[in-house]
Amino acid sequence: MNMLEKINTHLELLSKSERKVAEVILLSPQTAIHSSIAILARTADVSEPTVNRFCRRLGSKGYPDFKLHLAQSLANGTPYVNRNVDEDDSVDSYTHKIFESAMASLEQVKNSLDIATVNRAVDLLTQAKKISFFGLGASAAVAHDAMNKFFRFNIPVVYSEDIVLQRMSCMNSSEGDVVVLISHTGRTKMLVELSALARENDATVIAITSPRSPLALEASLTLALDVPEDTDMFMPMTSRLAQLTLIDVLATGFTLRRGAKFRDNLKRVKDALKESCFDKTELGL
Repeated sequence: MNMLEKINTHLELLSKSERKVAEVILLSPQTAIHSSIAILARTADVSEPTVNRFCRRLGSKGYPDFKLHLAQSLANGTPYVNRNVDEDDSVDSYTHKIFESAMASLEQVKNSLDIATVNRAVDLLTQAKKISFFGLGASAAVAHDAMNKFFRFNIPVVYSEDIVLQRMSCMNSSEGDVVVLISHTGRTKMLVELSALARENDATVIAITSPRSPLALEASLTLALDVPEDTDMFMPMTSRLAQLTLIDVLATGFTLRRGAKFRDNLKRVKDALKESCFDKTELGL
């Protein structure tokens, strides 16, 4: 049942003030998607806590999560482009849709992310003898970004888009090595095989993927990103943003866990790179 159907089904179960919210949304769902909680509450002549109660009553975690599900209910989507974009959208319309969808998806991922698992992943990364980042397709770009961040951490880091080199790296892994595999769907057979191969060679595998996917079940530890994006039909967008943000979280955790002395080393790396850039003062910035 999509969100609009759910609202109609629950109308009789809502309180008087919650029903006001429902009626405003049903009257113009497109406007609701692009409205802040304050604007929606003012339009419905209710308080913001009432809007939040209404969202939770419909099974959402809050207003951003509700907006995401509402957008999904409205979106037929343009195949192979974006699920929130329609063929006849103006530049203004599809720009707003994509930004709203991205922000709502990141909010949902933030609220659903298991912090204890993030903490465990940071522990494994800070204790690793070697870290490998692998992905295929759109996820390869995320793995490359992860390599760029962790490469400056004075620890051996491996990255490759080549599946043969990925397999060889996993075959040569050993106890104390960490292999990070990135896949939105978690259904890419070659990555599931890489996970099994790395674990057979005593490496720890961290998967950044969808919950309950084949890759999630094969990995030693899964950082589950529950992003409702069908990349079989639409261009990967919000899933990739969620993956990149999680890499930033792990890199930040790594830096903080290593302590002040380690951050001094990072400062030296930054200072060494300054000569490769134009000085902002010289450019008048």
